[in-house]
Amino acid sequence: MANKFHWRRVFLYAILLLFAAFYLMPLVVMIFTSLKSLDEVYAGTFISPPPNPSFNAWRVAWSEGCIGTACVGLEPYFLNSIRMVIPAVLISTMLGALNGYILTKWRFKGSELLFGFVLFGCFLPLQAVILPIAFVLGSLGLAGSVYGLILVHSVYGIAFTTLFFRNYFVTIPTELVKAATIDGAGFFRIFFSIMLPAALPIIVVSCIWQFTGVWNDFLFGNSFSSGSQTPVTVALNNMVNVVLGRKQYNTDMAAAMIAALPTLLVYVFGGRYFVRGLTAGAVKG
Repeated sequence: MANKFHWRRVFLYAILLLFAAFYLMPLVVMIFTSLKSLDEVYAGTFISPPPNPSFNAWRVAWSEGCIGTACVGLEPYFLNSIRMVIPAVLISTMLGALNGYILTKWRFKGSELLFGFVLFGCFLPLQAVILPIAFVLGSLGLAGSVYGLILVHSVYGIAFTTLFFRNYFVTIPTELVKAATIDGAGFFRIFFSIMLPAALPIIVVSCIWQFTGVWNDFLFGNSFSSGSQTPVTVALNNMVNVVLGRKQYNTDMAAAMIAALPTLLVYVFGGRYFVRGLTAGAVKG
């Protein structure tokens, strides 16, 4: 019986390894191609390992990649994305936490209806809000800038972060808030001293969710930024669609890896905390 169980486990792990290899194959192809010279790419196959690994394509993609008629790498646009993603994540997470706190512990008449309208924002297609956003950014003088993208992503992310924090704060006993109120703690004292420290798991979830969504966004970046203010996803699209002579597959793959590296690292190092945070408030009590 034990031997039979042993072979079942071996079979299960073999299947899992097969699926893992299947899903990791595109990543392996990207890494191999980015480490080859252009001659090696055209002479061999995409899946073959690089005979003489070189990071020259990475250097070109970072600092010398061609975009249109100008040769400038991803570096300035990568920094634009960092300038955009950090404040957008912080603002949307903090406002979502505040909304979730109010909607669960300081309920008022119509709060459930208000939450329903906020929740509706989670299902609103991005394409449906492009024209209203363009009008607002133009009126504020933020069109075509990183600051406009910060505003757009902060506002659009509030619906998701509010949902996360509202569902998590429901699991925190209301008696804690009542006891703190009796002891003289005010609205913000309770929020910063009780609710936020208890909400660390969902804060991690919110930050990871917002970071990946904002960093990987292309539609808003392409619609509401221009020139030197574009994020890395738009710059990557411009770079890989320029063909000067032979298609620069190695540089394109290196550029794609550079653009994807932050989100990849976030999930590699924070993925388990993301899952724990999602399940932390799943059961009340």
